[in-house]
Amino acid sequence: MSALPHNAALAERRAAVLAAEPRLRARDLAARLGISEAELVALGHDDVDVTPLRKDWAAIVAAVPELGRVMALTRNEHVVHERKGVYGSLEGNAHVGLIVGNDIDLRIFFSHWKFGFALTERLDSGFRRSLQFFDAQGTAIHKIYLTEGSSVENFDLLVARFAAPAAPLAVEAPRAPKAGLPDAEINVEGFRTAWDVLTDTHQFHGLLNKFKVERLQALRLAGDTRACRVPVSALRAALETSAARKLPIMVFVGNPGMIQIHTGPVENLKATGPWFNVLDEAFNLHLNEAALDSAWVVWKPTEDGTVTSLELFDATGLLVATLFGKRKPGVAEDEGWRAVVNGLTEREAA
Repeated sequence: MSALPHNAALAERRAAVLAAEPRLRARDLAARLGISEAELVALGHDDVDVTPLRKDWAAIVAAVPELGRVMALTRNEHVVHERKGVYGSLEGNAHVGLIVGNDIDLRIFFSHWKFGFALTERLDSGFRRSLQFFDAQGTAIHKIYLTEGSSVENFDLLVARFAAPAAPLAVEAPRAPKAGLPDAEINVEGFRTAWDVLTDTHQFHGLLNKFKVERLQALRLAGDTRACRVPVSALRAALETSAARKLPIMVFVGNPGMIQIHTGPVENLKATGPWFNVLDEAFNLHLNEAALDSAWVVWKPTEDGTVTSLELFDATGLLVATLFGKRKPGVAEDEGWRAVVNGLTEREAA
């Protein structure tokens, strides 16, 4: 464990960095200061009220529907996923939660949640209120921002209900990535055979665990009938083609503590420097294309037929985003989406 550095000195350094780069985002500011984002939040400053929250994560999330329409934000190192809507009922338990809705669709892994805060920031444009949650290393897992359609009164009641006494913040050192088995030690034939008898996409994680294979390694070893590498430009091509054809898709972005899903069309696309963005009213996506190292079209068998995905990885093998066609259990994959993604593999072959 490491304690937060001296607050006064750190606050002075933060002020100096922000004076030079006032638009710097919290994650990048924390990195410049050599601390975690959770430590940056806990540091506070004159223009923000910060309230630590009790570690009663499931109860807090279960109360979020009372806030009305909010913006849910989940990110990893290279992708930010923002979705507006009203949180539905929380299902599951204190370890794994599920929220399913047309707007807010989440898979929650509470065992990774360590710190939580409520923030009220005073900006030139008014007040910005949020709930922010972090893992043991102080890395952001999930944030919930109030919108014009939110209840400030219920936000205040939620904060009062779950407020925790102020205490020194201590974060754990980053964990070294777990080394996987070399290819030569993987039962490739058995792995491929087991892949071919999958009946649900949710079984894929168990398949990886059973054969002790990393996800990117699995795609490399699967064979071209199961996974095909395509250029990283496939991400932009898939989004642009889906937008042009008004095709509803699913966009999954996650980190160890949360997976957030958008289901629906994408319309307003814009490239800004290395970032490729979806800038729709209810859904924003910001993806750093420069950080992408590989892209794969993946075919998995299910009881409802083949399900096709586009999976995007960085140079460390981290899965940063996954795209599917809009679908529900019991319904076959959208042929329009299959045409988009299979077109990517045909382009690569050409």
